[in-house]
Amino acid sequence: MTDRTRTVAWQDPTIGAAAMTTMPGLDYLRAMAAGELPPPPITALMNMTIASVEEGEVVFTATPDESHYNPIGMVHGGFACTVLDSALGCAVQSTLPQGFGYTSLEIKVSYLKALSSASGELTCTGRVVKPGKRAAFAEAELRDASGALIATASSTLLVFPLQG
Repeated sequence: MTDRTRTVAWQDPTIGAAAMTTMPGLDYLRAMAAGELPPPPITALMNMTIASVEEGEVVFTATPDESHYNPIGMVHGGFACTVLDSALGCAVQSTLPQGFGYTSLEIKVSYLKALSSASGELTCTGRVVKPGKRAAFAEAELRDASGALIATASSTLLVFPLQG
């Protein structure tokens, strides 16, 4: 057996969290995508990046590797779920005014195809179906490098005021 290693580095997550209370969600996400604010640490762990941000729609890219494998030698379903959840939540965040945040209340994922390190760069698009002041609804799809649909998700998210 040969050990494989992966080093994960991230920036101070409190910088971005503090900035979130000072700007509308769309501006916050655009600043993160532009590198003006540090991304959350989960993005480094998941090889995930915000590719684009529009009001009500956020696109992530993510690249699975062997470090994301489960015991049967495929990428763990939690990888796909995490990428989908991120796109869903950020799509909702893009619609929120300054001082508001969100958390997932529920998520439903439909897995359509397995992932491996050969799947290449994935693209995940999250879209708001219905924005709201207390609850919001979003849908997302995850595609592999060839454009094949890997998984879809829908989510209900709680919207709430952040403590500044």
